[in-house]
Amino acid sequence: MSKGREQDLARVFAALGDATRLALVAHLLAGGALSATALAEGRDISRQAIVKHLQVLEAADLVVRERHGREVLYALDPRRVDEARAFLDAVSAGWDRAIGRLRKLVETP
Repeated sequence: MSKGREQDLARVFAALGDATRLALVAHLLAGGALSATALAEGRDISRQAIVKHLQVLEAADLVVRERHGREVLYALDPRRVDEARAFLDAVSAGWDRAIGRLRKLVETP
């Protein structure tokens, strides 16, 4: 994996490492494109704080924003989530192979 790709994935995982941002991603996944105001409703966090979290997600290319008149809508970019999932799948496959080798070593008389 190239260093640039590693840095891209590190930004994605760093952005997802915050509970508020992870909840925003889940909310966008379930609700589609939403405004910061809509994302702040029912939370103990201000709209301005939500916008700051969305900026982190946007810097990691996890969300995109579009202006519709006076309203700014944020939507999840599934490509970045798919890239992160593919990376985790590769790590998981590596662990599966390592466990298989260990099992073979332990079970072989």
